[in-house]
Parts: sequence; structure tokens; C-alpha cells
Amino acid sequence: MLDFSPVRKKELTMNQLVADLELDDFRRLTNEMVDAVLGMMADCVDADVTFVPDDPDAHDTFAADEADVDLAWTLGHVVVHITASSEETAAIAAELARGVEFHGRSRSETPWETVTSLAQCRQRLEESRRMRLASLDMWPDHPYMDNTVEWGSQAINPRAYFVGGLSHADSHLEQIKEIVRQAKQARDA
Repeated sequence: MLDFSPVRKKELTMNQLVADLELDDFRRLTNEMVDAVLGMMADCVDADVTFVPDDPDAHDTFAADEADVDLAWTLGHVVVHITASSEETAAIAAELARGVEFHGRSRSETPWETVTSLAQCRQRLEESRRMRLASLDMWPDHPYMDNTVEWGSQAINPRAYFVGGLSHADSHLEQIKEIVRQAKQARDA
């Protein structure tokens, strides 16, 4: 999997990190990320999907409902969140690569409350994999790499925008591990 630490430490920009990556790399990285999450869930059971972990650091400034700002996320919640984010960046990256100017977000997130089984988590991850991989087929042979969008303090190109979704998912991997650990511990108790 791609090491995002140089970007997080501000040693490289996202554009620099991904400068030499091609579409086949994006396919491989997407598969690695989905497989990593599926692997973390390999020993889970349905009850783990809705298990509410102890998360004293829980704070979602983007929560649609004020009551959910400090809500600890379930495994199902994290799965729908990371898949929606990765699909959004994949869709926008395809548009940028085709020369379409950024015109706002393109996000659809499955309501996390409806994801209550391991089968639903796996289905959501596989559906997301299919959608993200399909988005790469929309890239032209000669993408518009000078078509950028502001991301934080930098202008990022289509490559970096696509990988931004993987970076976001990567930032939730430790959270997933901890939810699974706590859920297993609760089952074993």
C-alpha cells in the first residue's frame, strides 16, 4: 500500500507523491485498500458491525446532525464513510482528467444506520471497488494533469485527487482495527 506519511509530515505534496503513478497503479492500490479492510473484518461477526466502541476522541465536525458530532462510529459507519469518500474522489478525478472543471462535491453515502451485517459491509466494499475501478476507465489516454482543484493548501491534479480517497481510507485503518479489537474483546468477555 502507498505510504502517505511523507504527505502527512508535509515532506512531499500529494502531487509529488503520485507523480509517477499510472492507472494500473491506481487499480492495484484500490484493490489493496479494499482487500486490507476486508482482511481486517475476516474474523468479524454480524454483531461487530453495530458494536459501538469506546472512542473518547470521537468528534465529527461534518456530522449532519448535531447529536452525532461526538458519536463513536461503528464498523458499518466507517465502511460506508470510507467507501463514499473514495467513490467521490474517484468520480471527481475522472472528471478532472477529462478536462472538466471542478464544480463541487459528488458524494452519496449509504445511511450508516442501515448497515447492520457483515454481508452488507462486504457488499458495500465490493460495490465500491467496482465503482472506483470503473471510474478509471473514464480517464482519457492523455489526461488533463494541469486541471487542478484546491485541496487544503495545495492545488492537486487528477492523480492526486484519486489517491486522496485512498489516503482518507488509510487514515481510518487504525480506527477499524480498534473497533474490531474492541468488538472481539466484548464477544470474548
